[in-house]
Amino acid sequence: MSTDALQREIARALAALGAPEGTSIVLERPRDPGFGDWTTNVAMTLAKPLGRKPRDIATELVGTLDLVAAGVARAEIAGPGFVNFRLDPGAQAAGITQVVNAPGTFGTGNAGAGRQVNVEFVSANPTGPLHAGHGRQAALGDAIATLLEWTGWRVSREFYYNDGGGQIENLARSVWARLAQQMGIDATIPEGGYNGEYINEIAAAILADRGSELVRSTIEEGARAIAAGQRPHEAGLLDRLRVEAVRALRREQDLDMQAFGVRFDTYFLESSLYRDGQVDRTVAALRKAGHTFEQDGALFLRTTDFGDDKDRVMRKSGLKGGEYTYFVPDVAYHVTKWERGFTRAINVQGADHHSTVTRVRAGLQALEMGIPKGYPDFVLHQMVTVMKGGEEVKISKRSGSYVTVRDLIEWVGRDAVRYFFLMRKGDSQLVFDVDLARQQNEENPVYYIQMAHARMCGIFRVGEVDREQLRATGADVLALVEPEEQLLVKAILDFPALVAGAAEALEPHRIANWLLETARLAHTWYHKHHVLGEPEPVMRARLVLARAAQVALRNGLAILGISAPERM
Repeated sequence: MSTDALQREIARALAALGAPEGTSIVLERPRDPGFGDWTTNVAMTLAKPLGRKPRDIATELVGTLDLVAAGVARAEIAGPGFVNFRLDPGAQAAGITQVVNAPGTFGTGNAGAGRQVNVEFVSANPTGPLHAGHGRQAALGDAIATLLEWTGWRVSREFYYNDGGGQIENLARSVWARLAQQMGIDATIPEGGYNGEYINEIAAAILADRGSELVRSTIEEGARAIAAGQRPHEAGLLDRLRVEAVRALRREQDLDMQAFGVRFDTYFLESSLYRDGQVDRTVAALRKAGHTFEQDGALFLRTTDFGDDKDRVMRKSGLKGGEYTYFVPDVAYHVTKWERGFTRAINVQGADHHSTVTRVRAGLQALEMGIPKGYPDFVLHQMVTVMKGGEEVKISKRSGSYVTVRDLIEWVGRDAVRYFFLMRKGDSQLVFDVDLARQQNEENPVYYIQMAHARMCGIFRVGEVDREQLRATGADVLALVEPEEQLLVKAILDFPALVAGAAEALEPHRIANWLLETARLAHTWYHKHHVLGEPEPVMRARLVLARAAQVALRNGLAILGISAPERM
């Protein structure tokens, strides 16, 4: 059941005890179910404001509560002042009627109240296919965005392309070398270049699109430039190949995300920040605010004024005007988010971006635009180790050096990839066991969860009952008296609060863990108790429970972007 009635009654009783208005009431599940269904430490948090012993406050609180109004059978005091609540079984079971009567909205909330939020994730350089770390970020970012949508936020998913700098030039040089080789001209991949099979594919596509004669003339033009001691791009070659290669790899990454079931509302190019003058305007604003200084020909930002450990270089000495270090366009980019109306922004990035957090926030504070100190929020995740056959997999022919997102999807399927990426908290190390993800048994968590959903659906299929038309009206849910039923009911009714908490904390792994535990309870109940063929009151009540479990599992899987099959 919802804890709303219990919280309202506790709040009423606390007011009668003279507690400060707005006292926070936190209800949690006890670690040991033997202590009850819910517990609160509110008596201990009030000890100082009320100047009384926690157990005395707890005792008076319990004596003041209207247990019937709260849906509570018994309230007990434990330890230094915890209050444990055992819910009335009838009131608790009645909660599942709401699940069955409004299945589409079960788990939703309105904490966001329709406000806008920008969620940026993946944001890979367009220099190659997306690797397993990008896949974890895609699953994490997409699930965070969905959690926020379920709790009433208007979400815009954004992909930021770093389509400038030395990496992109190395990409163009790598494509040039492969083109030359395909035309029979001697060339080698430059140091720091890209060796994956995809570079050959880009080169071959350019040949097919533009014709061998045009390509040969371009390649030979570049070769003559090199022979004359010039850089190839001075002959115009690399500029053309850079555009071709970036376009091809953006298309490639789009296909990666389509295979993963991830969509974006906005694709933002770093190059547009220079083209539109946003970087120059940002630097001018920082200068005007008085937070920059020059030293030895370099331009610095006083980030130490805003919590950084040292001041950061904006433009190194010797660099031409406009050639800024990487964090300057990052600041300019986040200014555009603020100017586009996103007063809340969330960046999902790898843990290697840890230093970015302080620098970007310092730059935004230095602009004195009224941007909040903690803007944007950052969710940092650890990278992924892929294991196959008991050994770490590091090499992919296609990428040349790493396992790609599409490799994983081809090996185990989208659903398994998404679940495995989300089953651990983002900041924890993740080992992706390909062999486990392939198994079709209870050892594989995503298979186990989906099977629980399919079993709930199977009850209705075998009984020829239309679950979509089932309503709880008239069902005697008090007939759900078995311990396995009571545990499953509690798990189902925890779902809305769980979604709210996961959205607030930006932690989708909470949903993954809840799904696995709820699936275990559903399987246990399914094996121990029959539904069809039981006396009418029991069968009717158990059909309601089966439908509630199916809805809860389906909605949880939907938040993670995982399918809910009806047959397996």
